[in-house]
Amino acid sequence: MNRHETATKAFTAVEEELRSISKWMYENPELAYEEFESSRRLTGFLADHGFEVSYPAYGLDTAFEARAGSSGPRVVICCEYDALPGVGHACGHNIIATSSVGAGAALASLAEELGIRVTVLGTPAEEGGGGKIDLINAGAFDDAAASMLIHPSIRNLADPRLLTAQGLTVEFHGKEAHAAATPHKGVNALDAFVQAYNNVSTLRQQFLPDDRVHGVLDDGGVAPNVIPAYTKSRWIVRAGTGERFDELKKRIMDCFEAAATSTGCRLEVSTEGEPYTDLVSSPAMTELFVASCDAIGRPMPTFADTGVQTFASSDMGNVSHVVPSIHPSIAVETDAVNHQPEFAAATITPSGERAIRDGALAMAYTIIDMAEQNVWDRL
Repeated sequence: MNRHETATKAFTAVEEELRSISKWMYENPELAYEEFESSRRLTGFLADHGFEVSYPAYGLDTAFEARAGSSGPRVVICCEYDALPGVGHACGHNIIATSSVGAGAALASLAEELGIRVTVLGTPAEEGGGGKIDLINAGAFDDAAASMLIHPSIRNLADPRLLTAQGLTVEFHGKEAHAAATPHKGVNALDAFVQAYNNVSTLRQQFLPDDRVHGVLDDGGVAPNVIPAYTKSRWIVRAGTGERFDELKKRIMDCFEAAATSTGCRLEVSTEGEPYTDLVSSPAMTELFVASCDAIGRPMPTFADTGVQTFASSDMGNVSHVVPSIHPSIAVETDAVNHQPEFAAATITPSGERAIRDGALAMAYTIIDMAEQNVWDRL
């Protein structure tokens, strides 16, 4: 039995358990930094299948580190498990989590033989907060030779292009007044938000194709007969490169400041953590991943094959700037798209379950091939 076959046998032995965990996560979504039960279930699975587990880890209550193998290059399989507000696992993190721990289970008995260390790293808060950035800063990737995860999507793509992104909280401060009797005594913070929104919409004419800006209003006033003295909105600014992101962010800040000036409001802008950076996919790892997908019967095109841009962002991009990485997309058959409730429902269909299997085995095969071919100096 070759090592791919050994990994497949080990995964198949736990596949039903992984499907059960994925379905439980779908039914019990947990938000960023609050993934207590999800992380407990995942660490319990890893501890039962050959891993030494540290939980919590690196100063984060819902992060974990599971280790197999005692020497050699260390490969980090990232594991995401946070959900989205309102739409649950509509980005498929239940598939990410179970494919990652499944890849770990497939490799646990092979790590010593391959001369590698396998780490399954629990990374909270990808949907907001940037748990991987916290983990980078805490040293979780310091001696890693490579890192990876797979992400459910509407298409298969070995090396998606992800955007640099950062969240902004924008607050306008005005002054209350009676909206009918003495509106001239007030300073309307809702007008400031509306003006800012319209300024950004006008600027879209000058956006580059990779630019993306979107926002929601969290607090728009208390009563229709009171001039709103305060508004709070949250925005995400995205661009294709870090350099372009800096340019675009400045223009967006100009939109906010112009709205404050025109309405007489005071502007306060705060950033939501560090920016998510663009993704740099390792060519050597991408090549091996494509071959692994061919071996399991899931053709995996590359960006060069398709020219398809992925207008999304991930803190896995930050990881790719400190350690050679891949972040392939794996298709789930559905008419829905990511961040729709229907996509969440698709994660527990046979197609979603196949994505768990294919993702886990493709990562496991890729890591086996990296070790057998000794590619570490080419990553």
